Amino acid sequence: MTPAADNPVLVVGAGPGDPELITVAGQKALAAAGLIVYAGSLVNPALLRAAPEQCRLVDSAGLDLEQIVEAMVEGHRQGLKVVRLHTGDPSLYGAICEQLDALDSRGVPWRIIPGVSAAFAAAAALGVEYTLPEVCQSLILTRAAGRTPVPAGEDLAALAAHGASLAVYLSASQAHKVSQALQQAYGPEAPVCVAYRVSWPGQRLVWTTARDLPADLERAGIDRHALILAGPGPATAAPGGGGPRAKSRLYDRGFSHGHRRAAEEA
Repeated sequence: MTPAADNPVLVVGAGPGDPELITVAGQKALAAAGLIVYAGSLVNPALLRAAPEQCRLVDSAGLDLEQIVEAMVEGHRQGLKVVRLHTGDPSLYGAICEQLDALDSRGVPWRIIPGVSAAFAAAAALGVEYTLPEVCQSLILTRAAGRTPVPAGEDLAALAAHGASLAVYLSASQAHKVSQALQQAYGPEAPVCVAYRVSWPGQRLVWTTARDLPADLERAGIDRHALILAGPGPATAAPGGGGPRAKSRLYDRGFSHGHRRAAEEA
Protein backbone atom coordinates (compact mmCIF):
# COMPACT_ATOMS: atom_id res chain seq x y z
CA MET A 1 0.00 0.00 0.00
CA THR A 2 1.14 3.56 -0.73
CA PRO A 3 0.26 5.70 2.32
CA ALA A 4 -0.32 8.79 0.20
CA ALA A 5 -2.58 6.99 -2.30
CA ASP A 6 -5.86 8.75 -2.99
CA ASN A 7 -9.13 7.28 -1.79
CA PRO A 8 -7.94 4.03 -0.16
CA VAL A 9 -10.38 1.32 0.83
CA LEU A 10 -10.79 1.76 4.59
CA VAL A 11 -10.79 -1.42 6.65
CA VAL A 12 -12.58 -0.31 9.82
CA GLY A 13 -12.88 -2.03 13.18
CA ALA A 14 -16.49 -1.65 14.30
CA GLY A 15 -15.74 -2.44 17.93
CA PRO A 16 -17.48 -5.09 20.05
CA GLY A 17 -21.06 -4.07 19.28
CA ASP A 18 -22.07 -0.89 21.09
CA PRO A 19 -22.26 1.81 18.36
CA GLU A 20 -20.57 4.26 20.72
CA LEU A 21 -17.49 2.05 20.99
CA ILE A 22 -16.35 2.58 17.42
CA THR A 23 -13.44 5.01 17.17
CA VAL A 24 -13.95 8.60 16.08
CA ALA A 25 -11.94 7.82 12.94
CA GLY A 26 -14.14 4.82 12.23
CA GLN A 27 -17.32 6.84 12.69
CA LYS A 28 -16.02 9.54 10.34
CA ALA A 29 -15.26 6.88 7.75
CA LEU A 30 -18.83 5.56 7.93
CA ALA A 31 -20.26 9.07 7.70
CA ALA A 32 -18.35 9.74 4.46
CA ALA A 33 -18.80 6.31 2.85
CA GLY A 34 -20.31 5.67 -0.55
CA LEU A 35 -20.11 1.90 -0.15
CA ILE A 36 -19.95 -0.15 3.05
CA VAL A 37 -19.20 -3.86 2.85
CA TYR A 38 -20.01 -5.14 6.33
CA ALA A 39 -19.99 -8.46 8.15
CA GLY A 40 -23.74 -8.69 8.66
CA SER A 41 -23.63 -11.73 10.94
CA LEU A 42 -21.42 -9.90 13.44
CA VAL A 43 -21.67 -6.12 13.05
CA ASN A 44 -24.39 -4.26 14.95
CA PRO A 45 -26.79 -2.82 12.33
CA ALA A 46 -27.08 0.34 14.43
CA LEU A 47 -23.59 1.29 13.25
CA LEU A 48 -24.88 1.64 9.70
CA ARG A 49 -27.11 4.54 10.72
CA ALA A 50 -24.00 6.73 10.54
CA ALA A 51 -23.81 6.16 6.79
CA PRO A 52 -25.14 8.77 4.33
CA GLU A 53 -28.60 8.14 2.89
CA GLN A 54 -27.18 7.47 -0.59
CA CYS A 55 -24.54 5.02 0.67
CA ARG A 56 -24.74 1.50 -0.77
CA LEU A 57 -24.70 -1.27 1.86
CA VAL A 58 -23.45 -4.77 1.03
CA ASP A 59 -23.81 -7.57 3.60
CA SER A 60 -20.83 -9.90 3.18
CA ALA A 61 -22.26 -12.71 5.33
CA GLY A 62 -23.32 -14.73 2.29
CA LEU A 63 -20.40 -13.79 0.04
CA ASP A 64 -17.11 -15.56 -0.63
CA LEU A 65 -13.72 -13.86 -0.73
CA GLU A 66 -13.77 -13.13 -4.46
CA GLN A 67 -17.23 -11.55 -4.26
CA ILE A 68 -16.23 -9.40 -1.28
CA VAL A 69 -13.07 -8.18 -2.99
CA GLU A 70 -14.88 -7.56 -6.27
CA ALA A 71 -17.46 -5.38 -4.50
CA MET A 72 -14.70 -3.27 -2.92
CA VAL A 73 -12.69 -3.01 -6.15
CA GLU A 74 -15.74 -2.01 -8.18
CA GLY A 75 -16.71 0.65 -5.65
CA HIS A 76 -13.17 2.02 -5.60
CA ARG A 77 -13.03 2.22 -9.40
CA GLN A 78 -16.32 4.10 -9.39
CA GLY A 79 -14.66 6.69 -7.17
CA LEU A 80 -16.69 5.81 -4.08
CA LYS A 81 -15.29 5.99 -0.56
CA VAL A 82 -15.29 2.29 0.32
CA VAL A 83 -15.44 0.98 3.88
CA ARG A 84 -14.91 -2.67 4.77
CA LEU A 85 -16.51 -2.89 8.20
CA HIS A 86 -15.28 -5.67 10.50
CA THR A 87 -16.35 -6.53 14.02
CA GLY A 88 -13.98 -5.77 16.90
CA ASP A 89 -10.48 -5.02 15.65
CA PRO A 90 -9.59 -6.23 12.15
CA SER A 91 -6.27 -7.67 13.30
CA LEU A 92 -7.96 -10.33 15.46
CA TYR A 93 -9.62 -13.17 13.54
CA GLY A 94 -10.61 -10.71 10.81
CA ALA A 95 -9.22 -12.68 7.83
CA ILE A 96 -8.00 -9.36 6.45
CA CYS A 97 -4.63 -10.46 5.04
CA GLU A 98 -6.26 -12.34 2.17
CA GLN A 99 -8.45 -9.33 1.42
CA LEU A 100 -5.51 -6.91 1.50
CA ASP A 101 -3.42 -9.21 -0.69
CA ALA A 102 -6.27 -9.31 -3.22
CA LEU A 103 -6.58 -5.52 -3.18
CA ASP A 104 -2.81 -5.21 -3.64
CA SER A 105 -2.93 -7.54 -6.63
CA ARG A 106 -5.53 -5.28 -8.24
CA GLY A 107 -3.62 -2.09 -7.50
CA VAL A 108 -6.22 -0.82 -5.01
CA PRO A 109 -4.81 1.14 -2.02
CA TRP A 110 -6.09 0.49 1.50
CA ARG A 111 -5.79 1.73 5.05
CA ILE A 112 -6.76 0.17 8.37
CA ILE A 113 -8.62 1.94 11.19
CA PRO A 114 -8.32 -0.15 14.37
CA GLY A 115 -11.21 -0.97 16.67
CA VAL A 116 -11.98 -2.04 20.24
CA SER A 117 -11.82 -5.81 20.67
CA ALA A 118 -14.33 -7.77 22.75
CA ALA A 119 -11.61 -8.71 25.26
CA PHE A 120 -11.34 -5.09 26.32
CA ALA A 121 -15.09 -4.48 26.33
CA ALA A 122 -15.42 -7.54 28.58
CA ALA A 123 -12.69 -6.27 30.90
CA ALA A 124 -14.52 -2.95 31.16
CA ALA A 125 -17.83 -4.67 31.93
CA LEU A 126 -16.23 -6.79 34.65
CA GLY A 127 -13.88 -4.18 36.08
CA VAL A 128 -10.95 -6.49 35.34
CA GLU A 129 -7.25 -5.73 35.02
CA TYR A 130 -5.67 -8.51 32.98
CA THR A 131 -2.13 -7.59 34.04
CA LEU A 132 -1.84 -7.64 37.82
CA PRO A 133 1.35 -6.52 39.62
CA GLU A 134 3.35 -9.47 40.97
CA VAL A 135 0.61 -11.89 39.85
CA CYS A 136 0.23 -11.83 36.07
CA GLN A 137 1.86 -9.63 33.46
CA SER A 138 0.59 -11.29 30.29
CA LEU A 139 -2.68 -11.64 28.42
CA ILE A 140 -3.04 -14.41 25.84
CA LEU A 141 -5.63 -13.97 23.09
CA THR A 142 -6.32 -17.28 21.37
CA ARG A 143 -8.93 -19.77 20.22
CA ALA A 144 -9.50 -23.51 20.47
CA ALA A 145 -8.93 -25.73 17.44
CA GLY A 146 -12.13 -26.48 15.56
CA ARG A 147 -12.82 -26.68 11.83
CA THR A 148 -9.89 -24.28 11.52
CA PRO A 149 -6.84 -25.89 13.13
CA VAL A 150 -4.24 -24.08 15.22
CA PRO A 151 -0.45 -24.55 14.97
CA ALA A 152 0.90 -27.36 17.14
CA GLY A 153 2.78 -24.92 19.38
CA GLU A 154 -0.41 -22.97 20.07
CA ASP A 155 -2.46 -25.78 21.56
CA LEU A 156 -4.87 -24.25 24.09
CA ALA A 157 -3.66 -26.44 26.95
CA ALA A 158 -0.05 -25.42 26.28
CA LEU A 159 -0.93 -21.72 26.23
CA ALA A 160 -3.07 -21.95 29.37
CA ALA A 161 -0.18 -23.68 31.15
CA HIS A 162 1.64 -20.34 31.26
CA GLY A 163 -0.82 -19.27 33.96
CA ALA A 164 -1.45 -15.92 32.28
CA SER A 165 -4.81 -14.21 31.86
CA LEU A 166 -6.57 -15.86 28.95
CA ALA A 167 -9.20 -14.64 26.47
CA VAL A 168 -10.49 -17.46 24.28
CA TYR A 169 -12.30 -16.33 21.13
CA LEU A 170 -14.55 -18.30 18.76
CA SER A 171 -14.67 -21.34 21.02
CA ALA A 172 -18.04 -21.53 22.77
CA SER A 173 -18.97 -24.48 20.54
CA GLN A 174 -15.77 -26.22 21.71
CA ALA A 175 -16.65 -25.94 25.40
CA HIS A 176 -15.54 -29.47 26.33
CA LYS A 177 -12.12 -28.94 24.76
CA VAL A 178 -11.74 -25.53 26.44
CA SER A 179 -12.86 -26.97 29.77
CA GLN A 180 -10.21 -29.69 29.70
CA ALA A 181 -7.44 -27.20 28.92
CA LEU A 182 -8.54 -24.77 31.64
CA GLN A 183 -8.88 -27.50 34.27
CA GLN A 184 -5.39 -28.74 33.50
CA ALA A 185 -3.89 -25.24 33.80
CA TYR A 186 -5.94 -23.54 36.51
CA GLY A 187 -7.75 -26.39 38.29
CA PRO A 188 -11.37 -27.66 38.09
CA GLU A 189 -12.73 -24.98 40.43
CA ALA A 190 -11.01 -22.07 38.69
CA PRO A 191 -13.50 -19.27 37.94
CA VAL A 192 -14.33 -18.71 34.28
CA CYS A 193 -16.45 -15.94 32.80
CA VAL A 194 -18.30 -16.23 29.51
CA ALA A 195 -18.95 -12.80 28.02
CA TYR A 196 -21.83 -13.21 25.58
CA ARG A 197 -22.42 -10.43 23.03
CA VAL A 198 -20.50 -8.06 25.27
CA SER A 199 -21.58 -4.39 24.94
CA TRP A 200 -24.69 -5.35 22.93
CA PRO A 201 -28.18 -4.76 24.42
CA GLY A 202 -28.47 -8.50 25.16
CA GLN A 203 -25.10 -8.74 26.90
CA ARG A 204 -24.70 -11.55 29.44
CA LEU A 205 -21.76 -12.25 31.76
CA VAL A 206 -22.04 -15.88 32.89
CA TRP A 207 -19.77 -17.07 35.69
CA THR A 208 -18.92 -20.73 35.92
CA THR A 209 -15.89 -22.93 36.68
CA ALA A 210 -13.41 -24.64 34.41
CA ARG A 211 -15.12 -27.97 35.15
CA ASP A 212 -18.71 -26.76 34.75
CA LEU A 213 -18.13 -24.65 31.63
CA PRO A 214 -19.72 -27.08 29.10
CA ALA A 215 -22.84 -27.72 31.18
CA ASP A 216 -23.37 -24.06 32.04
CA LEU A 217 -22.92 -22.95 28.43
CA GLU A 218 -25.45 -25.53 27.30
CA ARG A 219 -27.86 -24.46 30.05
CA ALA A 220 -27.49 -20.82 28.98
CA GLY A 221 -27.99 -21.67 25.32
CA ILE A 222 -24.67 -20.06 24.34
CA ASP A 223 -22.70 -21.62 21.48
CA ARG A 224 -21.41 -18.54 19.64
CA HIS A 225 -20.82 -14.78 19.96
CA ALA A 226 -19.05 -15.43 23.27
CA LEU A 227 -15.62 -14.81 24.76
CA ILE A 228 -14.29 -17.17 27.44
CA LEU A 229 -12.11 -15.50 30.09
CA ALA A 230 -9.93 -17.31 32.61
CA GLY A 231 -6.75 -16.90 34.62
CA PRO A 232 -5.58 -14.53 37.35
CA GLY A 233 -7.00 -11.28 35.97
CA PRO A 234 -10.58 -12.43 35.29
CA ALA A 235 -10.61 -14.42 38.55
CA THR A 236 -10.45 -11.20 40.58
CA ALA A 237 -13.95 -10.27 39.40
CA ALA A 238 -15.53 -13.65 40.17
CA PRO A 239 -18.43 -13.65 42.67
CA GLY A 240 -16.93 -14.20 46.10
CA GLY A 241 -13.42 -13.97 44.66
CA GLY A 242 -10.97 -11.16 44.61
CA GLY A 243 -9.38 -10.30 47.93
CA PRO A 244 -6.36 -8.04 48.49
CA ARG A 245 -4.31 -7.35 45.39
CA ALA A 246 -0.70 -6.26 45.18
CA LYS A 247 -0.35 -2.59 44.32
CA SER A 248 1.79 -1.41 41.44
CA ARG A 249 4.85 0.71 42.05
CA LEU A 250 3.67 3.30 39.54
CA TYR A 251 1.73 5.31 42.15
CA ASP A 252 3.69 4.22 45.23
CA ARG A 253 4.86 7.35 47.06
CA GLY A 254 8.16 5.66 47.77
CA PHE A 255 8.90 4.87 44.14
CA SER A 256 10.78 7.28 41.88
CA HIS A 257 10.33 7.55 38.11
CA GLY A 258 10.99 10.09 35.38
CA HIS A 259 8.14 12.37 36.45
CA ARG A 260 8.06 12.01 40.23
CA ARG A 261 10.60 11.75 43.03
CA ALA A 262 9.98 9.33 45.86
CA ALA A 263 8.71 10.91 49.05
CA GLU A 264 11.17 10.73 51.94
CA GLU A 265 10.29 8.18 54.56
CA ALA A 266 9.09 9.63 57.84
